[in-house]
Parts: sequence; structure tokens; C-alpha cells
Amino acid sequence: MVLNWIWVAFFLIAFVVALLHLILAGDASIFESIINSTFDSAKTGFEISLGLTGVLSLWLGIMKIGEKGGVVDIFARMLSPVFSRLFPSLPKNDPAYGSIFMNIAANMLGLDNAATPMGLKAMERMQELNKEKDTASDAMIMFLVLNTSGLTIIPVSVMVYRAQLGAAQPADVFLPILLATFFSTMVGLIATCLIQKIKFDKVLFAFFGGLSLLVALIIWGFSSLPAVKIGSLSTSIANIILVLVIVGFMVAGIIKKVNVYEAFVEGAKDGFTTAVRIIPYLVAILVGIGVFRASGAMDFIVDGVAWCVEQCGINSDFVAALPTAIMKPLSGSGARGLMIDAMTTYGADSFVGRMACLFQGSTDTTFYILAVYFGSVGIKKTKYAVQCGLLADLAGILAAIAMGYIFFG
Repeated sequence: MVLNWIWVAFFLIAFVVALLHLILAGDASIFESIINSTFDSAKTGFEISLGLTGVLSLWLGIMKIGEKGGVVDIFARMLSPVFSRLFPSLPKNDPAYGSIFMNIAANMLGLDNAATPMGLKAMERMQELNKEKDTASDAMIMFLVLNTSGLTIIPVSVMVYRAQLGAAQPADVFLPILLATFFSTMVGLIATCLIQKIKFDKVLFAFFGGLSLLVALIIWGFSSLPAVKIGSLSTSIANIILVLVIVGFMVAGIIKKVNVYEAFVEGAKDGFTTAVRIIPYLVAILVGIGVFRASGAMDFIVDGVAWCVEQCGINSDFVAALPTAIMKPLSGSGARGLMIDAMTTYGADSFVGRMACLFQGSTDTTFYILAVYFGSVGIKKTKYAVQCGLLADLAGILAAIAMGYIFFG
């Protein structure tokens, strides 16, 4: 299992780096920092799970109303022609399609808190159909790659942080992030399709072409607006869509004569159970990442990349923002902190500050997603999920660098 070796590698590399600190610099305090990080990371993992409890209860309750009201089935039938090709192991018009669509739509709007519960609902359904309960199915891996590639139309959180830190135009990273995540999603999808030997027919070509056209139209529409209006309009659109989803599900439940309140409570109970179930998986991955960071291994990687870039004669201005890119697949909160630190140190409107925002918006928390989604259904053998997820992240990072120089260089 790849995740097993990666987790062990975090500790072994951290130990080697700490030994080098002790031998070469006489710094024994590094071991104290590593041990402290294990306690801090374990506490953080529990706090994240505790924080997820309310969000999961809320949105799984809403999803249960939509499920009993028939809305999820409607989405499933609408998307069946495309999803039956991307997820050939799922039955036609399966309820999982509706949850998958809701999850992807929430991610595209930058609404992570709403996306996670919907994604967990889809994973539970796919696990019911999975013949090997401890091994990730092809459908699960395709779904995970769609999440790790992180196609984002409206990067709400990034724009909010830029506004708080005094950016003259907080939404100026909107288009670069959209383009970078589009390339990331395409690379992740195509790679997974090739591994799973999914044939590209007229329907899939139309789907990818339609997605490309949608991105182009969004870019055209927002590029015609004043920069100061993009941020507020994006946030408003996201909030309106969320309210429409909640109200629409409730109206559908009423029409179907569903006891909406009891349906919500039933779904909310599932949310609480799921939040408790993921705690061990989340603590494990966060402790490994915390040890890796505390040892100074991350600094060695960044310094090594900077040296390689300089030796190749390439402009290395982006390297100062690279810690955000490296941290994002490992820890969302860690990457967010590094992004804020870059904007605070260099300025929100500096090249480094903007690059940190692009890295934050163009990749996703691959290992967090692995821990939460697979952990929620007891998957232990992840097969090629890590490789495809990290490939999508790499494509997002490279695309973000290119977009940074095109738009701000």
C-alpha cells in the first residue's frame, strides 16, 4: 500500500534529518520539536474531526432530505450518460451519481465544507457496491482524483484572505487559479482514464469539450467585469446557490410528502458517526506530516528545488512561494498558514504573495482527502489513487507557475 510507505517515510526521513541537525549543528532541541509536533498534530486531528461533526451532520441531513425528496435521483439520471462512462462499475442511474455531482459542484464553487459530506455520502454508496471491502474500487479512485485535482471556478477563501491582507484587487488571482485547476483536473482525469482503460467515445469528448467551453465562458464573463466586483459577485453566487440547494431539497421533500425534520435528523446521525470514524485516520496522517515538518525536511526540499532551478538558469522568483505548493497536498491548514505568511512577508500584491495564492488554489489536500474519504469506509489498499492524485497536484503546481508568470510576471 503506497500510503503505508509514504506514512513510514515521513518518520524515517524526519529521523535522518534530525540526526543531521544533531551531528552537524549540535542541535538536540530538534527532537523536542518533533515530539511536540506529534502531540500538537494529534490534537489538531481530533479538533478537525470535532469541527467536521457539525458540518457533516448539517449537510448529510440536507442530503437525506434531497435523497428522500427524489432530487438526488434526478441528478443521477441527468448525469448517467457521462458518469456511467467515467464510473463504469456503478449501475446506471445509481444514487451515487447525484452525490458525486453535488460534491463536484460544491468543490467548483470553493465550498469545501459542503463538498466533504456529499463526497462521503458518495463513498458510502460506492463501498456498498465494492466487492473487496478493504480495497479501493476503480470508481472510488476516479472520484478521489476528481477531488484532489480540485477544479475551482470561484476560489472564495483565497480571495477573502487577500482582501483581509490589503490586496488592492483581491480577485486578480481568480482567472489564473481557474486555468491552473482546469489543467490539473484534465491531467488527473485523463491519467485515471488511461489506467482504467476507459474508452473515449463521443459522449466523453462532448463532456470534456463542454467543460472546456464552460471554463472559457466563465473567463470571458468575469474578465469583462471590474476587478473589484469579481470577489463580491463570486461570493454572492456561491451563497445563493447554497441557499437554493437547501430550500430546493426541502420543497422537494414537502412535495413528496416526506417528514423533512425527521429526514434531516436521520441524515445528521450518519454525519456524527462518520466524523467519529475518521478520527484515527486523520490523526495518523497529520502526525506523520507534523513530524516531517518539525524535522526541517520541508526546508531541505525547498532549498534543493531552489538550487536546481537556479542551476537550470530558470527564473526562480516563484521559489519563495513554493512551500505553500509542497504543503498543500499534505495539509490544508498548513498551506493556508504559509500562504498568509508569504503575503504578510512580501505583500499581498507582490509576485510571491500572488504565487502563494495560486498554489493554494490550484492544488488540493490529497493526503487529507485520502485519510477522510477512504478512512470513512475502511479502505486500506488504495492501489494507484495516491499516484494519480499527486500527478494532478503536480500538474496544478506547474500550471500555477506558468499562469503566475503570464499574468503577474
